[in-house]
Amino acid sequence: MDNLIKKQNRGPRRQRDSFRKSEDGFDSKVLDLSRVVRMTAGGRRLRFRAVVVVGDKKGKVGLGVSKGTDVAQAINKATRLAKKNIANIVMLNDTIPHEVSAKFGAARILLKPQKKGRGLVAGGTTRVICDLVGIKNISAKILSNTKNKINNAKAILKALKMLKIQKSKEHAITSN
Repeated sequence: MDNLIKKQNRGPRRQRDSFRKSEDGFDSKVLDLSRVVRMTAGGRRLRFRAVVVVGDKKGKVGLGVSKGTDVAQAINKATRLAKKNIANIVMLNDTIPHEVSAKFGAARILLKPQKKGRGLVAGGTTRVICDLVGIKNISAKILSNTKNKINNAKAILKALKMLKIQKSKEHAITSN
């Protein structure tokens, strides 16, 4: 009976798929890892495809997709590609400045800013990317029926790149 009580009071579990921190300040997360097969005359050729997102949680994020003969090679190549494709994202008080939607392939996404304290109301790919960008208060919805993580991620990045801070008339008058 005592062993049962001890096992129940262990505390919170560690998350398995936490972000990996690199020495250059970017966190990385593997979005998708799949085995791809090419048929040849000699039989099947197995390779692995990795989709990796990197971000510094301060407004920079990148996406990389690459294949390799083993899992580690695919992840390393995708991480290198993601760091080459870094984009700066406009943020305003831990959220986005305005509502935005984008389409990439069959994937459609809608992102809405939220008040402070609302949190990250998004799922799957959107949650991971917004967390790596550093957005803390946002509401997001994937409007399409596609489950393709690569197209969803590219649609999210396209929407985030479309963000702009709109200057008010008062600010424009006082700055001149």
